Amino acid sequence: MGVFAIGDKVETIDDVIKGTIVEIKEDQITVESSDGFLFNFVAKELVRRDKSQHIRVSNLEVDQIKSEKEIPKKRNTTSPKSKERSAPKMEVDLHINQLTNSTKGLSNHDMLNLQLETARRQLQFAIQKRIQKVVFIHGVGEGTLKEELYYLFNRYDNITFYDADYQKYGLGATEVYIYQNP
Repeated sequence: MGVFAIGDKVETIDDVIKGTIVEIKEDQITVESSDGFLFNFVAKELVRRDKSQHIRVSNLEVDQIKSEKEIPKKRNTTSPKSKERSAPKMEVDLHINQLTNSTKGLSNHDMLNLQLETARRQLQFAIQKRIQKVVFIHGVGEGTLKEELYYLFNRYDNITFYDADYQKYGLGATEVYIYQNP
């Protein structure tokens, strides 16, 4: 952390975004990522990086940060049967670079719509093929895609959704369980 200046090379603490500071307004810092996207952060979300600098973090600090960032998970009252627990999952990576070769000319709105349309199509495919579990990998980011996915999932009566396995996906994925009609 610390005082930042325009032109500083930085990366986020909670995500894998690296870039250069292009604008500072009060407590809002605009970073242009290495992919050319603009993101807004507050100073405590960023760390300055330069090639000669190596950040040393103790295990205690890592544990402390994890405990601060961890979101309590909702407990399901009904646990799936052992056959269902071992059922293979379908994974859908919604990161924009997995969905298109180039984001040139796409607005943030266009990218979000592409991600949501992909999620809707894959969910329909899973329901049609009777796949019970689907993991949607959305990343952490600002949470816009996650909120939109929750809105989409809430429109279906035959599914429940919850945070995916933290050890495997971190906080950047949501698992959907599809109830199969007899």
